[in-house]
Amino acid sequence: MTDAFRFPVTVRYLEVDAQNVVFNSWYLAWFDEAMAAFLADRGLPYKQMLEAGHDVQLVRSEIDWRSGVGWGDEITVAVSTARLGRTSFVLDFDVLRDEEITCGGRTTYVVIATDGSGTREIPPMLADALGAPMPLRPL
Repeated sequence: MTDAFRFPVTVRYLEVDAQNVVFNSWYLAWFDEAMAAFLADRGLPYKQMLEAGHDVQLVRSEIDWRSGVGWGDEITVAVSTARLGRTSFVLDFDVLRDEEITCGGRTTYVVIATDGSGTREIPPMLADALGAPMPLRPL
């Protein structure tokens, strides 16, 4: 876990549901924000990728909850590249409160062209930013 990129989040009041825990859809929003920060930290701001004609589209996401987080909790979303394919890649996410993993996720993205012409191979700029796969859990 020490090599994973870490994205800090403070749970906002609006993210908490009637059960006093974060509503499930916010985890996917955090994963998206963490993914963009992960790429930027590795030298590829999302806007630069878009300007080069590339975007990514989420095609699959899995989330396993272990314990809830609540309003005001200081959490971290850890991000790591789990797999690189020809046109797709997989990122692993762990939501941590201190060092407790409260939630784990895995998301598959496909590279698409911004002009609407469809799927593309992973461009070198993105492959470089993603780096070598280091999954947080077995594939």
